[in-house]
Amino acid sequence: MLLKKGQRLLMIGDSVTDAGRTYPVGQGLGGMGSGYPALVRALLESSYPETPIHVMNVGISGNTVRDLNTRWQCDVIDLTPDWVSVMIGINDVWRQYDSPTMPAIHVYLPEYERTLRALVDRTMPITQGMVLLTPYYMEPNKNDPMRKTMDAYGAAVKKIAEATGALFVDTQALFDHLFAHTYPATVAWDRIHPNMTGHMLLARALLKALGAQRC
Repeated sequence: MLLKKGQRLLMIGDSVTDAGRTYPVGQGLGGMGSGYPALVRALLESSYPETPIHVMNVGISGNTVRDLNTRWQCDVIDLTPDWVSVMIGINDVWRQYDSPTMPAIHVYLPEYERTLRALVDRTMPITQGMVLLTPYYMEPNKNDPMRKTMDAYGAAVKKIAEATGALFVDTQALFDHLFAHTYPATVAWDRIHPNMTGHMLLARALLKALGAQRC
């Protein structure tokens, strides 16, 4: 496992990461929320009891990569994590479709890629590493307009990971595999916010990227 005893793992993102965590920093028993960050903590504690890891959740509901850029210093750099996982982009895409008359809040692909790349470039040299998770849309039809846009943002995440040496998780591929056998509405009523099955997929994929084979 890439995580070493006593290290600090910080997870940042939007509502899928937030999942009702405590503020200002979700950590410790009861502070991680009810989503994949809490499952990551529980899986590490149960599978690697000899390797205590300080897990932190700083996801904020509604965030875009633009919001992450604004708060990166205080919510990432100042917390001195050893590892940082980032899953962002859902709202960057979603606002283009649910709020089409409000372009000021839209984060289009060039800004998204440029901003995320700058955050990774800033953070990789002062951490052990980063894990970049793609945004996703739980729509099996790849020709659906929002799904096509989300896939483009996911491709940008992969490009950044390959260019910077960050670890990469294709969350869309995880859900596509699941939906070959399961109807999407049973996992997320709005095709975005997963139930515990979806959160477990995310948690296990993140830990697999970090080499946690016991989880």
